[in-house]
Amino acid sequence: MVKFDPKIHHRRSIRLQRYDYSQAGAYFVTIVTWQREFLLGEIVNGEMMLSRYGEIVQKWWLEIPVHFPNVETGAFAIMPNHVHGNIFILAGRGAVPAPRDDGGNKISSNNVIPDDIQGGETPPLRRPTLGQIIAYFKYQSTKEMNTVENAGVVTKFWQRNYYEHVIRSEKDLQNKTDYIESNPLLWDEDDENPVNAKTETRPPLR
Repeated sequence: MVKFDPKIHHRRSIRLQRYDYSQAGAYFVTIVTWQREFLLGEIVNGEMMLSRYGEIVQKWWLEIPVHFPNVETGAFAIMPNHVHGNIFILAGRGAVPAPRDDGGNKISSNNVIPDDIQGGETPPLRRPTLGQIIAYFKYQSTKEMNTVENAGVVTKFWQRNYYEHVIRSEKDLQNKTDYIESNPLLWDEDDENPVNAKTETRPPLR
């Protein structure tokens, strides 16, 4: 687990709407499957048993630091219809090209935008935002999951956006890590478990 370092993880703005999500920081994220379907596996005796889709999701989460050199991942849990994880955007690792799909299109935080400006030129180096990191993870995992049963057919596997919490301290990081690691055992109380009615009170997606 990456230790919290206020020099690289500190949130510099107290106003979230003005926060620069490409600067160094630590984040707890939750990504939910399309229509909260149980696609990623099932909980058996408090342990998550991954489906083929779940294995693909795990693979692409572990690939995030490979594609983004200034990003590290921390605790991560795959649940039947969502995932939780800690993501660290680090300082001092250098900028990286804007993430692109196989067709050379830039990947935004919510979708893939055709690149009509660069015209095949090498894209400028810049730090990825949290939204672009999540978008890349969702894009790549969706692309591979579509090869399992529906080759050539684009099927949605994720909700359009994601939940995010800016981690502000070592204690906050430890709390989120403990929550992630114990999530399978707490499935009966999880907000994303359809037997619970708490889903209506959760914060809006970002």
